[in-house]
Amino acid sequence: MSEQTIALVTGANKGVGLATVRQLAERGMTVLLGSRSTERGVRAVADLASDGVVVQHVPLDVTDDASVDAAAESIHRDHGRLDVLVNNAGVLVRRPAVEVTADDLRLEFETNVFGLVRVVHAMLPLLRRSPAARVVNVSSDSSTFTNSSRAGSMFARSHESFAYSATKAAVNMLTVKYANAFRDDPALAHILVNAVTPGYVATDLNDFRGTRTPEEGARAAVHWATVGPDGPTGGLYDEDGPVPW
Repeated sequence: MSEQTIALVTGANKGVGLATVRQLAERGMTVLLGSRSTERGVRAVADLASDGVVVQHVPLDVTDDASVDAAAESIHRDHGRLDVLVNNAGVLVRRPAVEVTADDLRLEFETNVFGLVRVVHAMLPLLRRSPAARVVNVSSDSSTFTNSSRAGSMFARSHESFAYSATKAAVNMLTVKYANAFRDDPALAHILVNAVTPGYVATDLNDFRGTRTPEEGARAAVHWATVGPDGPTGGLYDEDGPVPW
């Protein structure tokens, strides 16, 4: 079994996910780049290789049970365990809040919430085998009541992120619940799980209007993916520390 840290990042062929892959690999980890599109994933791996950063592609559609199970089986076969899981895959569909129907919510919840649970559930046996597993769930500044309740703020006025913000608030609560469950189970107590916000990053989710680069946005995920055994669990953080939510 490899002594290198084995890390999986979902939704990692672009943006913050790709930057997270690069930064984890630069720290000496064996990094698995999860991507729903094999073509885009392979291209991302090749682009990193051209910069001297070697990672591996893993086909992974977080909305598909068979795809997630196949990824878990592949990781078990090739590596025997998983040390770091970064749940980065996410989608945002912009639609005014007053126009959103229950059916409209399904796509974002399927990816951002159910997909996260699907991946954690499938990877948990592999995380059990790690001596110091870390799970990082990528959330958002828009997930917090603190931001969304601030009258006149960007977050209070971003009505078109109605579903997205709700999914990321769910991610925060799932993170707390996972942390509590892991803490109370001796076989899982070595797993630290935290949610992180990358900040307002320029990606295709916001038509590249963000003020931070993907490289800056990845810092929080990388920091909490590599936190020591005395690190916290069950919180929402950026790279500087706790974020009120």
